[in-house]
Amino acid sequence: MPKDRPASLAISKSEVVFTGKIWDIKRESFDYNGATIVREFVAHPGAVAVIALNAANQVLLINQYRHPVREYLWEIPAGLLDVPGESKLEAAKRELLEETGYIAESWSDLIEFHTTPGGNNETIAIYLARELRHQGHELELEGEETDMEVAWVPIDEALASVLASEMRSPSAAVGVMAAAHKLGI
Repeated sequence: MPKDRPASLAISKSEVVFTGKIWDIKRESFDYNGATIVREFVAHPGAVAVIALNAANQVLLINQYRHPVREYLWEIPAGLLDVPGESKLEAAKRELLEETGYIAESWSDLIEFHTTPGGNNETIAIYLARELRHQGHELELEGEETDMEVAWVPIDEALASVLASEMRSPSAAVGVMAAAHKLGI
């Protein structure tokens, strides 16, 4: 079975060439097969996402505007690993509550993936949340989150939408496919 493996290459130079609000752009020089290669990439803090399934195997989706692609995307609750000392699971719980008002009693690892390994170092860990209860929240959402729509969608319909390229958020696509596989759909 194919399995990715870590590599430890000698980095001869590393510099931040752009500092952004959420992520930076780095330029690194490294030795590879006897040559020095220079690559620029987005240095990302990482993220978490949540496939929240209710007892009817409906997945909790959010619809949010994403400016770089100029679309309202159906996504799963997700967010950055940007709170010092917070574990990935704690971040997933926080994001589920902040974006949807739901909490879950049951949590398990679902899948982890690199979003765009040729251009950034972002890794997203997706958790499966079950036994959900709407608690609500009093958070004041900002930016593109102010008009987010939340919907429960049968997992088989979400899977069909992913496979028809009608739902293209990478964390939603990977998460829905992994959850459907886990459920035998």
